Formats: sequence, C-alpha cells, structure tokens
Amino acid sequence: MSSQHVDTAPGSGPPARHVVVIGGGISGLAAAHRLVTAGARVTLLEAGGRLGGKLHRGEIAGAPVDLGAESMLARRPEAVDLARAVGLGDRLQPPATSTASIWTRGALRPMPRGHVMGVPAGPDALGALLSDEGLARIVREGELAPAEVGDDVAIGQYVAERLGREVVDRLVEPLLGGVYAGDSYRISMRAAVPRLFEAARRHPSLLDAVREVQAEAQAQQQGGPVFLGIDGGVGTLPLAVADAVRAAGGELRTGTRVLGLARAGADGWRVRTDSDTLTADAVIIATPAWSAAELLSGESPAAATELGTIEYASMSLVTLAFRRSELGALPDGSGFLVPPVDGRSIKASTFSSQKWQWVADGSADLFVLRTSLGRYGEEEHLHREDAELVEASLRDLGDAVGLAARPVASEVTRWIGGLPQYPVGHVARTARIRAEVAKLPGLRVCGAAYDGVGIPACIADGQRAADEVLHQDHPADERRSGRGTMAS
Repeated sequence: MSSQHVDTAPGSGPPARHVVVIGGGISGLAAAHRLVTAGARVTLLEAGGRLGGKLHRGEIAGAPVDLGAESMLARRPEAVDLARAVGLGDRLQPPATSTASIWTRGALRPMPRGHVMGVPAGPDALGALLSDEGLARIVREGELAPAEVGDDVAIGQYVAERLGREVVDRLVEPLLGGVYAGDSYRISMRAAVPRLFEAARRHPSLLDAVREVQAEAQAQQQGGPVFLGIDGGVGTLPLAVADAVRAAGGELRTGTRVLGLARAGADGWRVRTDSDTLTADAVIIATPAWSAAELLSGESPAAATELGTIEYASMSLVTLAFRRSELGALPDGSGFLVPPVDGRSIKASTFSSQKWQWVADGSADLFVLRTSLGRYGEEEHLHREDAELVEASLRDLGDAVGLAARPVASEVTRWIGGLPQYPVGHVARTARIRAEVAKLPGLRVCGAAYDGVGIPACIADGQRAADEVLHQDHPADERRSGRGTMAS
C-alpha cells in the first residue's frame, strides 16, 4: 500500500480538485455549490460588484422587492431543491393569485387556459382575445395539408401558418416572446418549446400536438403551484447559495475581472485576472456568450466563433411604489401582458403587492407594481432617461387600468444584454459549442445562453458542468493518486 497522501473528497474516490468558476450569476453559483458539496476546492470570480446576475433583491420606499427575476418554475426540481439545500425551504411561497390578463384590443381580457406557451388546443376560451375571423381560422387547421417542422422551425412562423397570425400576435407573442424578450417569429420551437416541437413532428395537426402535450402534462402533474417565489425575493437565493459555498470553504471574489485563460501544460489551466494569476485543475465559464467567446478565443477559436453569433435582448424594469390611500381600485390578479402588436410602450405589468404576499407584508401602506419595456430589436428604451420610462409606464397604466395616482418612489433597472436569443438552429449551435469545448480537458461552459433562460434551467446547466468536471479524468489527478497515465 502506498503511503502517499491523497486529498480526496468526502465519500468519493477522485482527488479533490481546484476548480475556478468564472461568473457569479445563478449558473456559476450553482456550479460552485455542487463542486464544494463534492469536496472540490473552488474559487469563483465575478467581474461585477455583486453576485446573482439577473436575480437581484432591492428596495423601493423601504419595501423589499425583486429588481430582476421574481419567480421560478416549480414543476422543474432544480431551483426548488437548491433553495431547500441552502436553507430557504421554509420561505418558498406560491403566488397569492394565479389569475392574469392580456391587455389587447383596448381592454383587459382574461388570460385563457389550456394552451402550451400560448399555442391553444382549439378556439375555446379565446373569443375575448381574437376576432371571429381569427377563431374561424383555428377551426380550419384540420383542413390544411400536414406540415413538416424539419430539424427546427420558428414557432411564430409555424403557428401562424397553422392557426393564423392572430394567435401568434395576441397570445404567443406576449407569452413566449415575454420570456425571451424576443420575437416569436424568430424563436426556435425546438429550443423554446421542445415538447411541443417533438409532438408536432408526430402529428399532422398542430392542435393534436398541443393536446398530446397537455395530456402528458396532466398525467405527470403532481399538484402544487406551477411557479414559486421566495419570501424576501428570489434575489435572496444567490445570496444564500453564496453563503453556503463560503461555509463549505469556497472562495468568492467580486470585482475581479478575468483577462485571459490558457492551458497550463497537461496539468490544468491558468486564469489571469486584473489582480493575479490563478492555476486550476479545471475551469467552468458561466458568463454571457460574448464574454465566454472572448475567454475562449485563444484556446478554442471554433467555440468562440459560435458563441460570438449568439445575440441578446435588453429590457428595462420600472418599479413603482404608490400609497394605497391614493391608488384607487385595481383589477384583481397578478397583472397583465401586452402584445407588441398593440403598439404600447410597456410589454407587461406585474402587480407585485397582489401577486406576492411577502411584498404586501413588507409595507402595508404601499402598493408596489412594476412594468417591463423593450425586447429584441427595440433598444430605444435604453437611451431614455429614467423619468421618461416612468412617465411612459404611467401613461400605459392609466389607459389599461385607470391608474391616476403618482408614485411616491420609482426605480428603473436596465438589463443590458440580459436575455440570450434562441433563433432557429440554436440547439444545433449549442451542440457544436459544447463539442468544441469538450475537446479541452477540464473545461466546461454553462449559463442561460445554452439550454434555457429560466432559473431551474440555469441551475441545472451549472450543476451539469460541475458534474462533468468532477467526473472527468485529469492528468494531475492521476499523478496525485499514483495511477500514472493509464486510461481508466
């Protein structure tokens, strides 16, 4: 038996590794948490002054609010499981109301049920949204010749061909386009709604494909809310994950920009920052695509080129606080979506004090709501003054719900390059990027640019990257464990 000491992770065989995670959004934090839980030594580097990326807790008029993402899909387990793992399980909270509206054709209209990301299974319950001609167009879908979706197709284009443009413009656009701040006539059906894409490949009728997806979802449904928030804000999740990583021995550095990344012989990687150079057995890049492209330009030009083609949309969030005594009555529900075809400034409004009990409890005499502006190809909002965006929001809120009160406080948050776009071919592009990166031992990429922009998808991608790094053989591991260079 060898007397050589091997630093091993608790309960695992491979020696502990030093892994550098570049990027402190929820994907990078999820990767770091997975790594330290497995016993790895972790250094996370974040260029900005805070952790969490688009998960950002703030305040308005003394009331706690989310200034970024405010909810997470509960039907996927990754976000809920991570929240519980870092001590937030008792603070998970469903929305206080699940009803919402679409502001279109001059009125607030109830959000219809029985659709898959805005694609309906039939004309039922759409009468308030669509014209008689639009409803009749859906009924005629069964008369159309079968349509092939091929390897991929833009969901807006496909749905318009099968069900008519009204369905896309009044329902798919505000729902799916809202998730990506994008244009549904460009968004990949395969990437954004993969279950519907696969069903559409099996059925000549899109309506039949929607019904199949709905039946599968109903069969798998285990009850409980579709979405969850966190008491205190979803922005508390990255902070709790960061605390857990630190408690396990991980090092988290903010205000640290990575300037270069290079192979360090066969032993690992050198990560050059604006203050020092780190050596690591492995590196996980959890940054936006443009940053990942810059970091990979020297070691993987092919991956960098592909990453450089990923486009992003920017948006602005306007958070407003009103005195309840001055507000007047607002419609019930969590808020409303606005189809771009209606030509309004705002794309959505969330009545935060009605949607989340923790917001209402945070300041009983205030009512907090927020609006969103901007999507792919519409960048003009980024150049307007905060006061202009507030006034544009108030004008639309006045037209939509009769709001006449003036806010006691406002906060404008600009998410520049906040949401990656998933155009036709995105899945194939992602596969090419990962194939190129995988050629470099001890390197992985993760984040919203690849397999989904939602919180659970980002967490899952960070955890996948960590798992692959942990289970990948590395020359330095072989020497420390005395295995030499023999492949296992």
